[in-house]
Amino acid sequence: MSDIAVITGTTHGIGLVTSRELARAGRTVVMLCRDVAAAESVRSQIVTLHPRAAVHVVSCDLASLASVREAAQMVRARFKRIALLINNAGMVSTRQRRSADGFELTFATNHLGPFLLTELLREQLHAPARIINLASRAHYRGHLDLRRITAPRGRYSPMAAYASSKLANVMHTFALARRLAGSGITVNCLHPGVVATNLLPRWLRLLKPLLSPVILDAEAGARTSLYLALSNEVAQMSGCYFDEQQRLQRAAALAYEVPLQEALWDASSRWAGLGS
Repeated sequence: MSDIAVITGTTHGIGLVTSRELARAGRTVVMLCRDVAAAESVRSQIVTLHPRAAVHVVSCDLASLASVREAAQMVRARFKRIALLINNAGMVSTRQRRSADGFELTFATNHLGPFLLTELLREQLHAPARIINLASRAHYRGHLDLRRITAPRGRYSPMAAYASSKLANVMHTFALARRLAGSGITVNCLHPGVVATNLLPRWLRLLKPLLSPVILDAEAGARTSLYLALSNEVAQMSGCYFDEQQRLQRAAALAYEVPLQEALWDASSRWAGLGS
């Protein structure tokens, strides 16, 4: 059985705590981060706390499909069997911007990059294995217009872009769960809560009324990720959405629309260069 845990976005907040606690639990942690220097600092912190910890850093910018491919290739070359993949990293652009590949930046970073990474690492996932996607309660406000991903139209709203990307995370989870049924590989998603790091970012202050009346610290924000990663209670559960209290919840009605899930899957595969 593999002990390899791959996680994106570990330089602060939930990702840092999750990485630290996975290392404490004896997992070999592979951190995929855009800021390699910051990730190396986190690695040093973890190893100082847990001298026997095995922690590796791989450069990965989720907004760049080429970077995702390079990172996946490095992970596949070094680690033949993966037990855990946590798509933790996320962002929101406060103004309308495009990724290097021409996609709306928030969608590219929060959905398309993790979608490609997951597909490229699927062959390395051997049962029993788990995939965890960090979504958000904001997905309840999300709408999915696939035409806007490559062709900007109308006024840009950071909150709307973020909510749509998080809806895509939930829909990706449900569509992938169907594809993995019976394989011994589970996939679930979660709302971690609204988490304060050193300074709560301005965009998150704007989103706070949509997400939660309570601001959590990073330790509390990581609880559901760690629960889904390590608990035997959810070992057989797949295609589920959990809240910040580790409770199973019903996602937005739109997230369960299979034709829209499949349209998103086909478009994502095409945009990522995987074919439909």
